[in-house]
Amino acid sequence: MNILLIIAIALAAGLMLSRLAGKLKLPNVTAFLIAGLLIGPSVFGLITHEALSSMAVVSEAALGFIAFSIGGEFKLSHLKKIGKAPLTITVAQGVATAFFIDAGLILLGFDLPTALLLGAIGLATAPAATLMVVRQYKADGPVTRMLLPVVAMDDALGLMVYSISASVAQALLGGEMTVGSMVVAPLVEIIGSLALGIALGVVLTYLSNFFRSRGNKLALTIACILAGVALCSMWHLSSLLVCMMIGAVVVNLSNNNKVIMEQTDRFTPPLFLLFFVLSGAELNLSVLPAVGLLGIAYVVLRSLGKCLGTTAGALIVKSDKNIRNYLGFTLLPQAGVAIGMATLTVGRFPELGSMINTVVLAGVLVFELFGPIITKWALTRSGEIPTHKA
Repeated sequence: MNILLIIAIALAAGLMLSRLAGKLKLPNVTAFLIAGLLIGPSVFGLITHEALSSMAVVSEAALGFIAFSIGGEFKLSHLKKIGKAPLTITVAQGVATAFFIDAGLILLGFDLPTALLLGAIGLATAPAATLMVVRQYKADGPVTRMLLPVVAMDDALGLMVYSISASVAQALLGGEMTVGSMVVAPLVEIIGSLALGIALGVVLTYLSNFFRSRGNKLALTIACILAGVALCSMWHLSSLLVCMMIGAVVVNLSNNNKVIMEQTDRFTPPLFLLFFVLSGAELNLSVLPAVGLLGIAYVVLRSLGKCLGTTAGALIVKSDKNIRNYLGFTLLPQAGVAIGMATLTVGRFPELGSMINTVVLAGVLVFELFGPIITKWALTRSGEIPTHKA
C-alpha cells in the first residue's frame, strides 16, 4: 500500500473523528486512537499490518518531538520552585505500582516471575497522550506543572525497575543474575541518553544563533531531533530521554528558545495526529478474550498503584491537595514504552513472554482509550481546565 495514501487516510480519519469527539466532549487523542482502531486491521482493515510496519519511522519521529516538547517544560526556574517533589512522587508511585501488581498477582495464585515482570512493565506511562490532553485544553496549575516532570522521570525509573525485575525473574527460572544486567546496563543507557541529549541540545542552541529566519531555525530543530532518534536506534539508547534533554537544554540555554518552541509547536500537530491514529491502528481487539483474570488484575492493580502511590508521595512532600487527589489519575495512559518492555520479555522469557505480551497489549488498549478521558476529568476536577473548554 502506498505510504502517502496511508498518511492521507490516517489524517482524514483522525480529523473526522475529532469533530465527533468535540461534540461528545472527548479529548482529541481518544478520537485519533478510535479512528486508528476503526481503519486498522482489527476492524475495517483499510490499513494492514504490513502497511503499519512501513510507517514505524513516523511513530519514532513523532515520539521524539513529543519528548522534545515535554523537555521544553523543564525550566530551571520552575524546577527550583517545586524542588524534590516530582522525584519523591515518581519514586512513591513507581514503588506502589510494582508492589500492588506483584503482591496482588501472587495472592491470586500467579507465579513470582510473572508477577515481577508485569509489576515492572506496569510502571511505564505514555507521556504522549498526557501531553496532548494538556495542550488541547490549555491546562495549567499545580497538577499540570507537577505532571510533566513526573511523567518524564517515570520511564527512566521503569527502565531501572524492569532491568532488576527481569534479572531476578531469570534467576528464579534457573538462569544467572548479575550486577551488570541488573544495575550497570540500565545506568549506562540512562546516562548515555542524557549525555547525548545534552550534546545535541548544546549543538542546537549554538547553531540556532547563525540562522535568522524562523523556518531555518525549525529545520535545524527537526534535524537535531531526528538525529537524536536515529542515534538512539543505532546505539540502543532511550529516544524519550534524549529528546526530552534536548528540549530542556534549549529552553534553559538558548536565546532563541521561544522561537524554536513556537515553531515546533506549529509544525507538530499533524505529526501528533498521525502518530495517534497509527497507534490506534496497532491496537488489537483480538487479545481481549485471551487475557482472563490475569489481564483484569493487571489493569486494576496498576490503576490502584498509580493513584494511591501518587497520593502517598504527595502527602510525604506536603503537596497541594489537588495534586494528592488527582495527579495519579493522569498517570494511567500507557503505550509505547510498555510495549517495548513486553517485546523484550518475549525474547528473553520464551515460556512467559507470549502470555505477558498479550496481557500488556490488552492493558495498553484499555489505558490508551480511557486514560486520556480520565486525564481530562482529573484536570477538570482540579480546576486546571477552563470551564468553557471542558
